[in-house]
Amino acid sequence: MPDLPLAAVLRAQPEWSGEPLAVASAAGPRAEIVSVSDTAQRRGVRCGQGVAHARAVCGELRVRVMSRALEDAAREALLDAALSFSPRAALLPPAGGVFACEAAALLDASGIASLFHGERGFSAALLDRAQRVGLPAHVAIASTKSVAHVAARRLGPGPEGRTQVVPPGTEADFLAPLPIDLLDPDDALAETLGRFGVRTLGDLLALPRRELAARLGPGVLALADIARGRSCSLPLPAPAEDRLIEALDLEHPIERLEPLRFALQGLLSRLLARLEVRHLGCSELTLQLDLEGGGCCVRRVGVAAPTRDLRVLLRLVHEALQARALESAVAGVRVQTRGVHLRSDQLDLFRPAGPTPRALSQVLAELTSLCGEARVGVPEVADTHHPDALGLGDFDPRRINETPFDSTGSTGALALRRLRPPVGAQVRLRGARPDWIRSAVANGRVEGVSGPWRTSGGWWSRSGRFAFEHYDVLTSDGIVARLRFDRLAGCWQIDAVYD
Repeated sequence: MPDLPLAAVLRAQPEWSGEPLAVASAAGPRAEIVSVSDTAQRRGVRCGQGVAHARAVCGELRVRVMSRALEDAAREALLDAALSFSPRAALLPPAGGVFACEAAALLDASGIASLFHGERGFSAALLDRAQRVGLPAHVAIASTKSVAHVAARRLGPGPEGRTQVVPPGTEADFLAPLPIDLLDPDDALAETLGRFGVRTLGDLLALPRRELAARLGPGVLALADIARGRSCSLPLPAPAEDRLIEALDLEHPIERLEPLRFALQGLLSRLLARLEVRHLGCSELTLQLDLEGGGCCVRRVGVAAPTRDLRVLLRLVHEALQARALESAVAGVRVQTRGVHLRSDQLDLFRPAGPTPRALSQVLAELTSLCGEARVGVPEVADTHHPDALGLGDFDPRRINETPFDSTGSTGALALRRLRPPVGAQVRLRGARPDWIRSAVANGRVEGVSGPWRTSGGWWSRSGRFAFEHYDVLTSDGIVARLRFDRLAGCWQIDAVYD
């Protein structure tokens, strides 16, 4: 990314794209312009001008002060775009000199030809991924890190030709006509090479290697190796943790909650865009507010389940801010989270489609919050003979796929549908057997009856003992129900219906 200050501002304020925009080194009319948009450049604004001079040249110029927080977030977003394709990626340290405003990330592109039909397809996909996180990046692919970096610098800040592929074996021919400044030598070495008439990498390679090292020191040999395309370096490391940070320095301190909520919305939107390209979800949020006067306020916002829903996160942050009033106005905001892989499931071809794992996790978390952890789970058979007893186990979506499934949808047997709580009934007996029933479930004369089946237990407990006599009855209205007589309470109930 050749112009980090401008890209960081446009990432935070995308509505300014296409307008005359300049980034200044500090506040005030005497500050120096360090970055200029294409529109402002066409109207005569140049880097190095003072803010007052730039405003005189272009009256519609927007000036934004350089923000370390925005630039750090933009660099991390560039790394996220690289990590979305490769597990091994790293940011290059900031450069100096003419490349002080650039940001660069390297990624291991081994094996991408089979996924993207060659390096051209991969470079286009990587360029699109960077644009999804709001960054106008350039992409170069080569066999070594240094050649890829030089090739990316060669593309320049213009919108045309934003990808470059250097085929293996052509590195020396590609690098030979390029200017020596692309290697970013230090000032003393660059001045010495200029006096020797070395303008391109080809000129550097034309000099004898031993005499070059004797005259200019061993540091120039590293530049010569890069010019030959032979630089050696260690493999890229895997990132240590999935920690994402977005920060914003406010131009004016905010005292009210509603303007702060608007600033947080843009901050969270950019954070979620980075999570989305890496297929991660947002876990617990840490909100740090830099207060006017030097104070700091930290709020931790719990998230029940990993999510990328902006409305949910914005509401949680809003409630966390409302819980305790701030001591003074807010001058800066910083949001930190840890990326968590969202759970995914392979659907069974012979089962109806269920809810997505992310939606299921969110619903379970909401139910647990409303009802309590001990009241949400999977029903299990309790270790007791009490007909109303119900066990509750932990819910595991993988257990659903382990249960047998009948594709015909019928087992040929009656299904017993329990009624909780049981429905009271009025029963008329003929002898010792039910003859007529009146209830909210079944009404009429009993045309068929089986039973009784006696169940009792808990005799050692005054509150837990039970004694029931169960009958299966068919009433004249066509209902097959399970009728029971509670011997301890002396009442009739219908506790189940056969479907």
